[in-house]
Amino acid sequence: MNRYYVDLHIHIGRTWTGKPVKITGAKTLTFTNIIEHARHEKGLNMVGIIDSHSPEVIQEMESLIESGEVFEHPEGGLVFGDLTVIPGSELEIYDEGCNGPIHLLCYFPNLSVMRDFSMWLSGHLKNIQLSSQRIYVTGRVLQKKVKELGGIFIPAHVFTPFKSLYGKGVNKSLTEVLDPELIDGIELGLSSNTEMADQIKELHQYTFVTNSDAHSLAKIAREYQVIAMEQPTFLELQRALKGEDDRKIIANYGLDPYLGKYHKTVCAECHNPATDDDQICTLCGSKKIIKGVADRILELKTAEKRREDRPPYVHQVPLEFIPGLGPKLLEKLVNHFGSEMAILHEVPYEALHEVVPPKIADLIMKAREGKVNLAAGGGGKYGKIAD
Repeated sequence: MNRYYVDLHIHIGRTWTGKPVKITGAKTLTFTNIIEHARHEKGLNMVGIIDSHSPEVIQEMESLIESGEVFEHPEGGLVFGDLTVIPGSELEIYDEGCNGPIHLLCYFPNLSVMRDFSMWLSGHLKNIQLSSQRIYVTGRVLQKKVKELGGIFIPAHVFTPFKSLYGKGVNKSLTEVLDPELIDGIELGLSSNTEMADQIKELHQYTFVTNSDAHSLAKIAREYQVIAMEQPTFLELQRALKGEDDRKIIANYGLDPYLGKYHKTVCAECHNPATDDDQICTLCGSKKIIKGVADRILELKTAEKRREDRPPYVHQVPLEFIPGLGPKLLEKLVNHFGSEMAILHEVPYEALHEVVPPKIADLIMKAREGKVNLAAGGGGKYGKIAD
């Protein structure tokens, strides 16, 4: 088996003609820019671009195939050099079984199937051009359609306080809104990790994935996984999620939950720490308290032990979180060592020290080893390195 770096949740901000797709996404997040940046700057081997249902995005993919820059692999996936793109879609459901909206990820093997899915979607939502649109069918109907088309179905960032399965979508169990047999994996999100998620017994049957949910080029690969596959294709990804024939996730790499935007319970107005029972902020008097992921998981806890055969979850600090490592210095590092993956995993201290100041080289090594001090995030505000 070979090892591949994989990030399966990257948004498109704009089409190639400048039309918005993900409203909150950067204008530089076009399909072409994403694949070039993911391949040449980040050093990824597989990406999931989850706004590929948008008709102009489909046109851009078709154009790249016609020009010969991209080709479709027989086992699924769009190949751009040593990078494979898995076309996907993030959708929002809010059916009668939900307490709040839930985001879901759907992936497909090729452009033909994505076109079929896009046409089906256009009859069930208001604006087919945009990302994360509310789809007016139930979660189970969506699951069945994805499976009918041979796709992969994964609930997105399942613990975030807004627009997620456990954050607010269900009371206790995913069975309230989804068919557990038609789920291929669980995306943890930036404020949780394997140990936290495995406190929920019904999740023990699923593979956990860690993805960036990138809304800008810089955020690509802030979380990712290393997957053992024979080659980076859609079919091999499907098999790895099922753990078939030595295909598997070798390790999840993600933010320490303390760095996530929603780890702790805080006041929505002033971000003062709050408890799960607070109805009003003790500092500013606001009545809007945002429950943190850690408290929500404790509320849902049904298991005392994690699944023993889980791959390691490595707490890794993205390079953009390193104090003093600005865009120009980061660009210098990438140009020198080839990619962010190389810097994060392979480059020895002595080599880093030759390119960046000792303090930054020290922090990169500490971050690689999980030895940095962190201040927890919450209420939509990221945590930070406290050194």
